[in-house]
Amino acid sequence: MAHDEIVDHYSQLARAAAAGRVIADCGPGAFEQGCFGAAGYDDTSALPEAAVRASLGCGNPVAVAELRAGESVLDLGSGGGIDVLLSARRVGPHGKAYGLDASPDMLTLARGIAEQAGVHNVEFLRGAIEAIPLPDHAVDIVISNCVINLSDDKAAVLAEAFRVLRPGGRLGVSDVVTDSVLDPTRCAAVKQRIGCVAGALSVDEYRRLMGRAGFVGIHITLTGDHGDGVHSAIVQAVKPAIGPGLEIRPMREADAAQVLAIYQAGLDTGQASFETVAPSWEGFTAGKLPHLRFVAADTETGEIVGWVAASSVSARPVYAGVVEHSVYVHPGCQAHGIGRALLSAFIAAGEDAGVWTIQSGIFPENTASLSLHQGLGFRVVGTRERIGRHHGVWRDVIFIERRSTAAGN
Repeated sequence: MAHDEIVDHYSQLARAAAAGRVIADCGPGAFEQGCFGAAGYDDTSALPEAAVRASLGCGNPVAVAELRAGESVLDLGSGGGIDVLLSARRVGPHGKAYGLDASPDMLTLARGIAEQAGVHNVEFLRGAIEAIPLPDHAVDIVISNCVINLSDDKAAVLAEAFRVLRPGGRLGVSDVVTDSVLDPTRCAAVKQRIGCVAGALSVDEYRRLMGRAGFVGIHITLTGDHGDGVHSAIVQAVKPAIGPGLEIRPMREADAAQVLAIYQAGLDTGQASFETVAPSWEGFTAGKLPHLRFVAADTETGEIVGWVAASSVSARPVYAGVVEHSVYVHPGCQAHGIGRALLSAFIAAGEDAGVWTIQSGIFPENTASLSLHQGLGFRVVGTRERIGRHHGVWRDVIFIERRSTAAGN
Protein backbone atom coordinates (compact mmCIF):
# COMPACT_ATOMS: atom_id res chain seq x y z
CA MET A 1 0.00 0.00 0.00
CA ALA A 2 1.06 3.59 -0.64
CA HIS A 3 1.70 5.89 2.33
CA ASP A 4 -1.67 7.67 2.08
CA GLU A 5 -3.49 4.35 1.81
CA ILE A 6 -1.74 3.08 4.95
CA VAL A 7 -2.64 6.24 6.88
CA ASP A 8 -6.27 5.99 5.76
CA HIS A 9 -6.39 2.29 6.65
CA TYR A 10 -5.15 2.85 10.19
CA SER A 11 -7.31 5.93 10.63
CA GLN A 12 -10.34 3.74 9.92
CA LEU A 13 -9.13 1.23 12.50
CA ALA A 14 -8.63 4.04 15.04
CA ARG A 15 -12.17 5.26 14.53
CA ALA A 16 -13.45 1.72 14.97
CA ALA A 17 -11.50 1.36 18.21
CA ALA A 18 -12.81 4.70 19.45
CA ALA A 19 -16.33 3.43 18.76
CA GLY A 20 -15.69 0.49 21.08
CA ARG A 21 -15.03 -2.23 18.52
CA VAL A 22 -12.14 -4.71 18.73
CA ILE A 23 -9.93 -4.12 15.71
CA ALA A 24 -7.55 -6.38 13.81
CA ASP A 25 -5.08 -5.77 11.02
CA CYS A 26 -4.91 -9.37 9.79
CA GLY A 27 -7.45 -11.90 8.75
CA PRO A 28 -8.89 -14.24 11.38
CA GLY A 29 -6.63 -17.18 12.02
CA ALA A 30 -3.75 -15.72 10.03
CA PHE A 31 -1.34 -16.10 12.94
CA GLU A 32 -2.50 -19.08 14.93
CA GLN A 33 0.88 -19.43 16.67
CA GLY A 34 1.74 -15.73 16.82
CA CYS A 35 1.32 -13.06 19.46
CA PHE A 36 -0.39 -10.28 17.55
CA GLY A 37 -2.30 -7.47 19.16
CA ALA A 38 -2.70 -7.52 22.94
CA ALA A 39 -1.82 -11.23 23.03
CA GLY A 40 1.85 -10.25 22.87
CA TYR A 41 1.79 -8.66 26.34
CA ASP A 42 2.18 -10.46 29.63
CA ASP A 43 -0.09 -8.17 31.65
CA THR A 44 -2.40 -5.44 30.35
CA SER A 45 -4.65 -5.30 33.42
CA ALA A 46 -3.41 -1.83 34.43
CA LEU A 47 -4.07 -0.33 30.99
CA PRO A 48 -7.31 1.30 29.82
CA GLU A 49 -9.51 -1.06 27.83
CA ALA A 50 -9.26 1.21 24.80
CA ALA A 51 -5.45 0.84 24.71
CA VAL A 52 -5.74 -2.95 24.70
CA ARG A 53 -8.50 -2.87 22.12
CA ALA A 54 -6.41 -0.71 19.77
CA SER A 55 -3.24 -2.83 19.97
CA LEU A 56 -2.10 -3.95 16.52
CA GLY A 57 1.48 -5.01 17.18
CA CYS A 58 3.33 -8.26 16.60
CA GLY A 59 5.17 -8.43 19.91
CA ASN A 60 6.17 -6.46 22.99
CA PRO A 61 9.19 -4.26 22.25
CA VAL A 62 8.98 -2.65 25.68
CA ALA A 63 9.85 -6.00 27.25
CA VAL A 64 13.23 -6.11 25.46
CA ALA A 65 14.11 -2.41 25.45
CA GLU A 66 15.53 -2.53 28.98
CA LEU A 67 14.07 0.86 29.83
CA ARG A 68 15.49 2.61 32.87
CA ALA A 69 14.16 5.42 35.04
CA GLY A 70 14.81 8.87 33.62
CA GLU A 71 15.36 7.76 30.04
CA SER A 72 13.56 9.03 26.95
CA VAL A 73 11.97 6.66 24.46
CA LEU A 74 10.38 7.08 21.03
CA ASP A 75 7.79 4.67 19.60
CA LEU A 76 7.69 4.69 15.80
CA GLY A 77 4.14 4.18 14.57
CA SER A 78 2.63 4.38 18.04
CA GLY A 79 -0.98 3.71 17.01
CA GLY A 80 -3.31 3.62 19.99
CA GLY A 81 -0.37 4.22 22.34
CA ILE A 82 -0.11 0.95 24.28
CA ASP A 83 3.70 0.83 24.03
CA VAL A 84 4.00 4.54 24.82
CA LEU A 85 1.99 4.08 28.02
CA LEU A 86 4.00 1.04 29.08
CA SER A 87 7.25 2.88 28.31
CA ALA A 88 6.17 6.01 30.21
CA ARG A 89 5.53 3.98 33.33
CA ARG A 90 8.91 2.26 33.09
CA VAL A 91 10.95 5.45 32.62
CA GLY A 92 9.04 7.18 35.42
CA PRO A 93 8.17 10.83 36.01
CA HIS A 94 11.69 12.04 35.20
CA GLY A 95 11.66 10.21 31.87
CA LYS A 96 9.73 10.89 28.67
CA ALA A 97 7.89 8.73 26.14
CA TYR A 98 7.16 9.98 22.63
CA GLY A 99 4.71 8.41 20.24
CA LEU A 100 4.96 9.14 16.51
CA ASP A 101 2.16 8.35 14.09
CA ALA A 102 1.01 9.62 10.70
CA SER A 103 -2.70 9.08 11.39
CA PRO A 104 -4.47 12.01 13.09
CA ASP A 105 -7.23 9.63 14.21
CA MET A 106 -4.71 7.34 15.90
CA LEU A 107 -3.13 10.34 17.62
CA THR A 108 -6.51 11.53 18.88
CA LEU A 109 -7.25 8.04 20.17
CA ALA A 110 -3.82 7.74 21.84
CA ARG A 111 -3.99 11.13 23.53
CA GLY A 112 -7.43 10.32 24.91
CA ILE A 113 -6.21 6.97 26.23
CA ALA A 114 -3.17 8.59 27.90
CA GLU A 115 -5.42 11.16 29.56
CA GLN A 116 -7.76 8.40 30.74
CA ALA A 117 -4.78 6.47 32.15
CA GLY A 118 -3.45 9.53 33.97
CA VAL A 119 -0.06 9.27 32.26
CA HIS A 120 1.43 12.71 31.64
CA ASN A 121 5.11 12.13 30.77
CA VAL A 122 4.10 11.40 27.17
CA GLU A 123 3.96 13.39 23.96
CA PHE A 124 2.34 12.28 20.74
CA LEU A 125 3.76 13.65 17.48
CA ARG A 126 2.30 13.61 14.01
CA GLY A 127 4.70 12.69 11.25
CA ALA A 128 6.26 10.01 9.10
CA ILE A 129 8.70 7.46 10.49
CA GLU A 130 10.89 8.22 7.46
CA ALA A 131 11.29 11.85 8.64
CA ILE A 132 11.07 11.92 12.43
CA PRO A 133 10.10 15.39 13.78
CA LEU A 134 12.72 15.37 16.56
CA PRO A 135 16.24 16.85 16.65
CA ASP A 136 19.44 14.83 16.48
CA HIS A 137 20.37 12.84 19.60
CA ALA A 138 16.96 13.40 21.20
CA VAL A 139 16.21 10.01 22.79
CA ASP A 140 17.86 7.09 24.53
CA ILE A 141 15.74 4.31 23.01
CA VAL A 142 13.75 3.80 19.83
CA ILE A 143 11.05 1.13 19.78
CA SER A 144 8.45 0.09 17.21
CA ASN A 145 5.80 -2.58 16.96
CA CYS A 146 5.03 -4.13 13.59
CA VAL A 147 5.33 -0.84 11.69
CA ILE A 148 8.69 -0.70 9.91
CA ASN A 149 7.56 -3.51 7.59
CA LEU A 150 4.85 -1.13 6.30
CA SER A 151 7.30 1.53 5.10
CA ASP A 152 8.36 1.66 1.47
CA ASP A 153 11.67 3.29 2.48
CA LYS A 154 13.00 1.19 5.33
CA ALA A 155 16.53 2.49 4.85
CA ALA A 156 15.26 6.01 5.63
CA VAL A 157 13.41 4.75 8.73
CA LEU A 158 16.53 3.10 10.15
CA ALA A 159 18.72 6.09 9.26
CA GLU A 160 16.26 8.38 11.07
CA ALA A 161 16.15 6.10 14.10
CA PHE A 162 19.96 6.21 14.21
CA ARG A 163 19.95 10.02 13.89
CA VAL A 164 17.61 10.72 16.80
CA LEU A 165 19.37 8.30 19.15
CA ARG A 166 22.03 9.57 21.50
CA PRO A 167 25.44 7.85 21.32
CA GLY A 168 25.11 4.54 23.13
CA GLY A 169 21.34 4.60 22.50
CA ARG A 170 19.38 1.42 21.83
CA LEU A 171 16.92 0.13 19.27
CA GLY A 172 14.35 -2.50 20.23
CA VAL A 173 11.82 -3.34 17.54
CA SER A 174 9.11 -5.97 17.11
CA ASP A 175 8.54 -6.58 13.43
CA VAL A 176 7.64 -9.15 10.81
CA VAL A 177 10.47 -10.67 8.76
CA THR A 178 10.98 -13.43 6.23
CA ASP A 179 13.65 -16.09 6.38
CA SER A 180 14.65 -15.34 2.78
CA VAL A 181 13.64 -13.18 -0.15
CA LEU A 182 10.30 -14.63 -1.25
CA ASP A 183 9.84 -15.53 -4.89
CA PRO A 184 6.91 -13.72 -6.61
CA THR A 185 4.53 -16.70 -6.40
CA ARG A 186 5.24 -17.33 -2.74
CA CYS A 187 5.09 -13.60 -1.98
CA ALA A 188 1.65 -13.29 -3.60
CA ALA A 189 0.36 -16.22 -1.57
CA VAL A 190 1.65 -14.72 1.67
CA LYS A 191 0.19 -11.29 0.92
CA GLN A 192 -3.21 -12.84 0.18
CA ARG A 193 -3.21 -14.77 3.44
CA ILE A 194 -1.37 -12.28 5.66
CA GLY A 195 -1.92 -8.81 4.30
CA CYS A 196 -0.25 -6.98 7.17
CA VAL A 197 3.22 -8.39 6.38
CA ALA A 198 3.40 -7.15 2.83
CA GLY A 199 6.80 -5.54 2.39
CA ALA A 200 8.52 -7.42 5.22
CA LEU A 201 12.31 -7.60 4.94
CA SER A 202 14.31 -10.79 4.94
CA VAL A 203 16.53 -11.26 8.00
CA ASP A 204 19.68 -10.72 5.91
CA GLU A 205 18.35 -7.54 4.32
CA TYR A 206 17.27 -6.20 7.72
CA ARG A 207 20.82 -6.74 9.00
CA ARG A 208 22.32 -5.08 5.92
CA LEU A 209 20.16 -1.96 6.17
CA MET A 210 20.79 -1.61 9.90
CA GLY A 211 24.52 -1.88 9.39
CA ARG A 212 24.40 0.69 6.61
CA ALA A 213 22.53 3.07 8.95
CA GLY A 214 25.37 2.76 11.47
CA PHE A 215 23.94 0.35 14.05
CA VAL A 216 26.16 -2.28 15.67
CA GLY A 217 25.50 -5.22 17.97
CA ILE A 218 22.65 -6.31 15.71
CA HIS A 219 20.55 -9.23 16.97
CA ILE A 220 17.44 -10.55 15.24
CA THR A 221 15.56 -13.15 17.28
CA LEU A 222 12.68 -15.01 15.66
CA THR A 223 9.77 -15.24 18.10
CA GLY A 224 7.00 -16.85 16.05
CA ASP A 225 6.70 -18.96 12.91
CA HIS A 226 3.66 -18.02 10.84
CA GLY A 227 4.30 -20.26 7.86
CA ASP A 228 5.47 -19.54 4.31
CA GLY A 229 8.80 -18.30 5.67
CA VAL A 230 7.18 -15.48 7.67
CA HIS A 231 8.16 -14.82 11.28
CA SER A 232 7.57 -12.28 13.99
CA ALA A 233 10.90 -11.14 15.42
CA ILE A 234 12.63 -8.93 17.94
CA VAL A 235 15.30 -6.71 16.38
CA GLN A 236 17.89 -5.16 18.70
CA ALA A 237 20.93 -2.96 18.07
CA VAL A 238 22.87 -0.04 19.52
CA LYS A 239 24.29 3.24 18.28
CA PRO A 240 28.04 3.23 18.99
CA ALA A 241 28.99 4.87 22.27
CA ILE A 242 31.55 7.67 22.59
CA GLY A 243 32.27 10.55 24.95
CA PRO A 244 30.14 13.71 25.41
CA GLY A 245 29.84 16.04 22.44
CA LEU A 246 30.75 13.39 19.89
CA GLU A 247 29.06 10.68 17.87
CA ILE A 248 30.21 7.76 15.74
CA ARG A 249 28.42 7.38 12.42
CA PRO A 250 29.05 5.89 8.99
CA MET A 251 31.60 7.70 6.84
CA ARG A 252 30.11 9.83 4.05
CA GLU A 253 31.48 11.25 0.83
CA ALA A 254 31.02 14.73 2.32
CA ASP A 255 33.62 13.77 4.96
CA ALA A 256 36.32 13.25 2.31
CA ALA A 257 38.42 16.37 2.87
CA GLN A 258 38.48 16.01 6.66
CA VAL A 259 39.15 12.27 6.57
CA LEU A 260 42.09 12.73 4.22
CA ALA A 261 43.45 15.65 6.26
CA ILE A 262 43.46 13.48 9.40
CA TYR A 263 45.07 10.69 7.37
CA GLN A 264 47.85 13.04 6.22
CA ALA A 265 48.38 14.39 9.74
CA GLY A 266 48.88 10.84 10.94
CA LEU A 267 51.34 10.07 8.15
CA ASP A 268 53.27 13.25 8.97
CA THR A 269 54.10 11.87 12.43
CA GLY A 270 56.21 9.18 10.78
CA GLN A 271 54.72 6.50 13.04
CA ALA A 272 51.46 5.59 11.31
CA SER A 273 52.38 3.93 8.04
CA PHE A 274 55.04 3.41 5.39
CA GLU A 275 52.95 5.73 3.22
CA THR A 276 53.97 9.38 3.24
CA VAL A 277 51.13 10.97 1.23
CA ALA A 278 47.41 10.33 1.71
CA PRO A 279 45.66 9.02 -1.40
CA SER A 280 42.96 10.80 -3.34
CA TRP A 281 39.40 10.22 -2.19
CA GLU A 282 38.86 7.99 -5.22
CA GLY A 283 41.88 5.94 -4.27
CA PHE A 284 40.80 5.80 -0.64
CA THR A 285 37.28 4.58 -1.38
CA ALA A 286 38.45 2.08 -4.00
CA GLY A 287 40.64 0.37 -1.44
CA LYS A 288 38.24 0.35 1.52
CA LEU A 289 35.21 -1.81 2.24
CA PRO A 290 32.05 0.32 1.99
CA HIS A 291 30.27 -1.21 5.01
CA LEU A 292 33.06 -0.91 7.59
CA ARG A 293 33.85 2.81 7.63
CA PHE A 294 33.07 5.07 10.58
CA VAL A 295 33.94 8.60 11.65
CA ALA A 296 33.86 10.30 15.04
CA ALA A 297 32.24 13.71 14.64
CA ASP A 298 31.55 16.71 16.87
CA THR A 299 27.78 16.83 17.40
CA GLU A 300 27.69 20.64 17.35
CA THR A 301 30.00 21.52 14.46
CA GLY A 302 30.10 18.26 12.50
CA GLU A 303 33.91 18.40 12.53
CA ILE A 304 35.51 14.99 11.99
CA VAL A 305 37.98 14.09 14.74
CA GLY A 306 38.82 10.51 13.78
CA TRP A 307 38.02 7.63 11.47
CA VAL A 308 38.34 3.87 11.07
CA ALA A 309 38.10 1.78 7.91
CA ALA A 310 39.15 -1.58 6.52
CA SER A 311 40.31 -3.35 3.37
CA SER A 312 39.98 -6.96 2.27
CA VAL A 313 43.24 -8.87 2.54
CA SER A 314 42.44 -11.03 -0.47
CA ALA A 315 39.83 -11.60 -3.15
CA ARG A 316 39.98 -15.35 -2.52
CA PRO A 317 36.74 -16.66 -0.91
CA VAL A 318 38.65 -18.44 1.85
CA TYR A 319 39.71 -15.02 3.19
CA ALA A 320 36.26 -13.43 2.95
CA GLY A 321 36.12 -12.80 6.70
CA VAL A 322 39.65 -11.42 7.07
CA VAL A 323 40.21 -7.65 6.92
CA GLU A 324 43.03 -5.22 7.54
CA HIS A 325 42.06 -2.02 9.32
CA SER A 326 43.34 1.51 9.93
CA VAL A 327 42.30 3.92 12.67
CA TYR A 328 43.36 7.58 12.76
CA VAL A 329 42.57 10.35 15.27
CA HIS A 330 43.13 14.08 14.77
CA PRO A 331 46.44 15.03 16.46
CA GLY A 332 44.70 17.63 18.61
CA CYS A 333 42.12 15.13 19.89
CA GLN A 334 44.26 12.21 20.98
CA ALA A 335 44.25 10.70 24.50
CA HIS A 336 40.49 11.35 24.83
CA GLY A 337 39.24 7.82 24.15
CA ILE A 338 38.24 8.56 20.56
CA GLY A 339 40.44 5.86 19.05
CA ARG A 340 39.15 3.30 21.51
CA ALA A 341 35.51 4.21 20.79
CA LEU A 342 36.07 4.03 17.02
CA LEU A 343 37.87 0.71 17.21
CA SER A 344 35.20 -0.73 19.53
CA ALA A 345 32.48 0.27 17.05
CA PHE A 346 34.48 -1.20 14.18
CA ILE A 347 34.94 -4.52 16.00
CA ALA A 348 31.21 -4.73 16.73
CA ALA A 349 30.34 -3.91 13.11
CA GLY A 350 32.81 -6.54 11.96
CA GLU A 351 31.11 -9.14 14.14
CA ASP A 352 27.77 -8.20 12.59
CA ALA A 353 29.27 -8.54 9.09
CA GLY A 354 30.77 -11.97 9.76
CA VAL A 355 34.40 -10.83 9.96
CA TRP A 356 36.42 -13.45 11.82
CA THR A 357 39.89 -11.89 11.75
CA ILE A 358 40.95 -8.24 11.94
CA GLN A 359 44.65 -7.66 11.34
CA SER A 360 47.09 -4.79 11.01
CA GLY A 361 50.75 -3.82 11.29
CA ILE A 362 52.13 -1.32 13.80
CA PHE A 363 55.57 0.24 14.04
CA PRO A 364 57.21 -0.85 17.35
CA GLU A 365 57.72 2.82 18.22
CA ASN A 366 53.95 3.46 18.11
CA THR A 367 53.40 2.22 21.65
CA ALA A 368 50.10 4.10 22.09
CA SER A 369 48.52 2.26 19.14
CA LEU A 370 49.87 -1.08 20.27
CA SER A 371 48.46 -0.54 23.78
CA LEU A 372 45.08 0.52 22.37
CA HIS A 373 44.78 -2.61 20.25
CA GLN A 374 45.94 -5.00 22.94
CA GLY A 375 43.38 -3.46 25.30
CA LEU A 376 40.64 -4.44 22.83
CA GLY A 377 41.66 -8.06 22.36
CA PHE A 378 44.34 -7.89 19.65
CA ARG A 379 47.33 -10.17 20.08
CA VAL A 380 50.84 -9.86 18.75
CA VAL A 381 51.46 -12.53 16.13
CA GLY A 382 55.07 -11.63 15.54
CA THR A 383 57.52 -9.04 14.26
CA ARG A 384 58.27 -8.64 10.56
CA GLU A 385 61.85 -7.42 10.68
CA ARG A 386 63.15 -4.81 8.23
CA ILE A 387 60.02 -5.30 6.12
CA GLY A 388 60.29 -1.94 4.35
CA ARG A 389 62.10 1.38 4.06
CA HIS A 390 60.55 4.53 5.48
CA HIS A 391 62.26 7.82 4.71
CA GLY A 392 65.34 5.82 3.79
CA VAL A 393 65.39 3.78 7.00
CA TRP A 394 64.62 0.04 7.25
CA ARG A 395 61.86 -0.52 9.82
CA ASP A 396 60.24 -3.42 11.62
CA VAL A 397 56.47 -3.94 11.86
CA ILE A 398 54.63 -5.72 14.68
CA PHE A 399 51.89 -7.86 13.15
CA ILE A 400 48.69 -7.99 15.27
CA GLU A 401 45.32 -9.70 14.87
CA ARG A 402 42.01 -10.11 16.65
CA ARG A 403 39.99 -13.27 16.22
CA SER A 404 36.23 -13.03 16.61
CA THR A 405 34.59 -14.99 19.40
CA ALA A 406 31.43 -15.31 17.30
CA ALA A 407 32.09 -15.26 13.56
CA GLY A 408 34.10 -18.20 12.24
CA ASN A 409 33.60 -20.31 15.39
